[in-house]
Amino acid sequence: MRQQFNHLLITPKPFVKWAGGKRQLIPILSENLPQTMGTYFEPFLGGGALLFHILSERNGQTCGISDLNSDLVLSYITIRDKPAELINSLKNHAKNYQKDSKSYFYSIRESNPRSAVEKTSRLLFLNRTCFNGLYRVNSKGKFNVPLGRYTNPNIVNEENIRSVSQILQSRKVSIKCRDFESVLGDTKKDDLVYFDPPYQPVSNTANFTSYTHKSFTYGDLKRLAKLCLKLDSKGCKVMLSNSNSQEVADMFAEKQWRLKKIKVNRSINSNSKKRTGHHELLIKNY
Repeated sequence: MRQQFNHLLITPKPFVKWAGGKRQLIPILSENLPQTMGTYFEPFLGGGALLFHILSERNGQTCGISDLNSDLVLSYITIRDKPAELINSLKNHAKNYQKDSKSYFYSIRESNPRSAVEKTSRLLFLNRTCFNGLYRVNSKGKFNVPLGRYTNPNIVNEENIRSVSQILQSRKVSIKCRDFESVLGDTKKDDLVYFDPPYQPVSNTANFTSYTHKSFTYGDLKRLAKLCLKLDSKGCKVMLSNSNSQEVADMFAEKQWRLKKIKVNRSINSNSKKRTGHHELLIKNY
């Protein structure tokens, strides 16, 4: 029997840094949420910034979250079910990292642990210590980001792990590993589906679609646009974030879609001068 909690220790926040993470946009996304909704669905979960905001603000909210990245989904389940074991494993990583950060980082990057706790611990450790905190895998599904330049990275972050565990246990949250189209079978009228897929590139260099070793293609974007229309005809509320590109605008040109341009900073660009002054699209049918 899972425990019921009324008060969170601290407000939970994303436990991984994820390309395209939404923490900085929470005020804007929050004011664009519908006043009422059935179940909240998020099929490209990533760091889960909006999920944690909704769970913290709306007590009793039912959520269905999913992602195609099996390592990421496993991390959510492990944090929910085994926070103490995970924290111990991360403390072990932190201790070894302090001794010889470079050789330890690359030895863990090469490792392939078997248990859920060790797999999750490896993902969080690499995410905290790699260059730019970026999760990226190559075509063979191997994590391939080099060591970052951090003097004292927060590898364990115990308070947040406990808080995330607590909110995932105490609220009605189902967690699945699957393709985004599967959400269609679970949704009903008045549910809210928020899509935050890997963005369509706006330039040749801005291509960040490799969070899983199956890249999110233009064909996938077309599948997503069709799915949004099906959800709309079911009476679902749909909200979608994507790049401010002509491709995306053209795909959501039908009358039910409202497109709003919002200002963002790109925290992941290696050139800090190129991190500001960007816009992206927020698309809704309500």
